Amino acid sequence: MIIKGAIIGCGRISHKHVDAFIANDSNMKLIGCCDIVYERASEIKEEYLNKLEKNNLKPFYPVETYKDYKEMIKKIKPDFVVVSTESGYHPQITIEALSLGVHVICEKPMALSISDADRMIEASKKYNKLLCVSFQNRFNKPIQLLKNAINQGRFGKLLYGVANIRWNRGMDYYKQAPWRGTWELDGGTLMNQCTHNIDLLQWIMGEDANEVYGVTKRYLREIEAEDFGAAIIKFKSGAVGIIEGTADIFPKNLEETLFVSGEKATVKIGGLAVNKIENWRFSDADKYGDYEEKVIGEGYNLEDKDFQAVYGFGHTPLYKNFYDALVNNGKLLIDGEAGKKALEIILAIYKSSKIGKPVKLPLKNFSTLNMKYIFDK
Repeated sequence: MIIKGAIIGCGRISHKHVDAFIANDSNMKLIGCCDIVYERASEIKEEYLNKLEKNNLKPFYPVETYKDYKEMIKKIKPDFVVVSTESGYHPQITIEALSLGVHVICEKPMALSISDADRMIEASKKYNKLLCVSFQNRFNKPIQLLKNAINQGRFGKLLYGVANIRWNRGMDYYKQAPWRGTWELDGGTLMNQCTHNIDLLQWIMGEDANEVYGVTKRYLREIEAEDFGAAIIKFKSGAVGIIEGTADIFPKNLEETLFVSGEKATVKIGGLAVNKIENWRFSDADKYGDYEEKVIGEGYNLEDKDFQAVYGFGHTPLYKNFYDALVNNGKLLIDGEAGKKALEIILAIYKSSKIGKPVKLPLKNFSTLNMKYIFDK
């Protein structure tokens, strides 16, 4: 069965979604591209058609271009849409699409407030449509290997985990798109650049965070929101999470790492975007035959040299998982509830930094807009 999809928002990340359509061509086809800047929609359409031709593939349907996503949905009737607009518009577009009877893959973060995330989840249930949040790094091969080891109980007691995001985003990046770094449409480094690794940290550590203490700073960038954040997370299991996220690294992106310490194992996944196993040490390596030297040499390192390296390679398997959930009644790995967990932690960091105290989870009624002018006082 082939399903039909459309992209809403044809900016920087949409190229990776085109690649995911191409890689899953036997299961899905792109039939629509929409952007308020019409030329961008046309460019993504041409990119898709050119990549089909390059891979000796053919479109099954015409690819239409639009400026109005509601008009597009009503006219071409896709099975699903990909929402890859500015973050602040995700809730409105997602809920409208769900109400029009289509499934949704929504880029991260799914929303900028707890209430909007809850409304998206409720709409998914009300209209009985899938809502998938694009945390594609969960599908990185090193991350999958780590998650399997966690599920097998190979770490023994989990002690603590650390998420480091040491990247650079200069003012040229923010000036390219004025919505970036604003509380209304984006948030800062934690919400934009660090959200993937924060999601991985809480997912690996058991998805049971219950207290957050955070600090945010605006050190160097002339934006509304933070360019640095740090936090301590307490989990119900007794484990601790540590977050360090910055866009101020000189002179360019350095690394994104996920470190997990357990009673019987130590793992560090690094590289530019958590795609390279740097340490893999287990007390039961004899049983599983996965000695550190062997695993590191087995092709789990997926470094990418092009400008999209930080996006990783996870969109293709994410789309496959979405298709299996939609067509084969499989389990959707990152539904709305799962996608909300990282958002909740980030908003708790924001609130904690504002009030100077730890914040208990679950978090109620907080938004990036509650942080407006926080660094101007």
